[in-house]
Amino acid sequence: MNVLFGLRRAKQLYGSNHASGGFTWSEFYDRVHRKAAFLRESGIDKGDRVAAWMLNSHEYMELYFATAIAGIVIVPINTRWSAGDVDFTLTDSEAKTMVVDDHFASKVGELRQAPRILLSCDSSDADIVFDEPDENDLVGLFYTSGTTGGPKGVMLTHRNLWSNALHTMLATGITQGVWLHAAPMFHLADQWSIYMNAALGSTNFYLPAFDPEGFLRCVETNRVTDTIIVPTMINLMLHHPSFENYDLSRLRRILYGASPMPGPLIELAMRKLPNVEFIQAYGMTETSPVLTVLSHKDHCGAPLAAAGRPVPGVEVRVVDFNDCDVPVGECGEVIARGANIMKGYWRRPEISEEALRGGWMHTGDLGRFDEDGFLYVMDRKKDMIKPGSENVYSPEVESMILAHPAVLEAAVIGVPDPKWGEAIRAVVVCRPDHAIEEIELIAWCRERMTHFKCPTSVVVADVLPKGGTGKIQKNVLRERYGRSSQ
Repeated sequence: MNVLFGLRRAKQLYGSNHASGGFTWSEFYDRVHRKAAFLRESGIDKGDRVAAWMLNSHEYMELYFATAIAGIVIVPINTRWSAGDVDFTLTDSEAKTMVVDDHFASKVGELRQAPRILLSCDSSDADIVFDEPDENDLVGLFYTSGTTGGPKGVMLTHRNLWSNALHTMLATGITQGVWLHAAPMFHLADQWSIYMNAALGSTNFYLPAFDPEGFLRCVETNRVTDTIIVPTMINLMLHHPSFENYDLSRLRRILYGASPMPGPLIELAMRKLPNVEFIQAYGMTETSPVLTVLSHKDHCGAPLAAAGRPVPGVEVRVVDFNDCDVPVGECGEVIARGANIMKGYWRRPEISEEALRGGWMHTGDLGRFDEDGFLYVMDRKKDMIKPGSENVYSPEVESMILAHPAVLEAAVIGVPDPKWGEAIRAVVVCRPDHAIEEIELIAWCRERMTHFKCPTSVVVADVLPKGGTGKIQKNVLRERYGRSSQ
């Protein structure tokens, strides 16, 4: 069981199909083997780490396969990280080499101590016989954006990544088509799809970095059928003034995930794109990444607030502080096990042992199951707000705020309060040509929600800080706007 199964299948069954970058799958197969030979000839041995600092491209997809063939561990670099975070990751992973594209070549000088730099991954015709990977060999170190102590390297193996690609194919029903890599390829939000698309013999196109009109143009021009994007990207795309000018008729399926989808936003998306199947995928880097899927059929029947049901091959539970199952309908921590669960955190044995205690990945997410087996993800443990003795889950509040016609984006955080311990502060971005006053938005929420769930203060910002996947960075919001509510 390794990620090269899909590549060999693509050559055998779909060799003449367009794969990537103008090459057929047969040509792609030969290219990645020659790139793997080049990496070995460059003095990079099996088990060595190679960092990749690149925007989305067909070269990035080739590098993922070339490193896997050569037994080299790829270390994808978050394209939005500061030089300090990149330095940390290079040092922590002991990356021997870093492959950069033209965009990042000029930024290498900002790093304190960069490893050897390759401006491209060239090819070699050397006759090298590569060992078949063991399923427990590492494919990559995928660094999470840690808020303390620097990012943590998530160790994912062939077994982890290939099994979850199969899990997700089964759960979503995705078939051969034209895939647009619009979410960043350094992140598992998109990276898992390269193995699936190889197995299906699909065509791949790339958006170097997301912008809403570029996305719309690429979907129309390349007749894209399938993609995965995060809710903030969907929001920007649907509200772009040129949305109606593009032909999206070939688009048949949008997967979304990485952060909660507000109810008003998915309802708007389904109205504006009635012929598109929307599928939610919930998970995390440590789970390779998918745990549950809310299928298109479920979007039309089940509550849209659900994160879906566990994918085949993965067990999911909701437990209390003693890791005992809580009753249906009650909130607890989401834990999971399966072939997709990470090997651990790179050189962090104590943190790994805690996260994987009892053989289950402890996600740090709070959730509940309903009677039909649908999982509802309520919040991150660290993002839950406690005014008085009440638990308030931020996605519920954010969804209500986003229903206001003047609000484009919203996030809520807890701030110190002398009376209640914590109070809720909303940080919002207004739609173009709209404005909103603090008192107006608070009143709007109080008319529609229990009062203790409503914000007591509002900050109107020009933008919300986002990570590389487009997920809103709550830790940055707390730093900027987390002062006392008094």
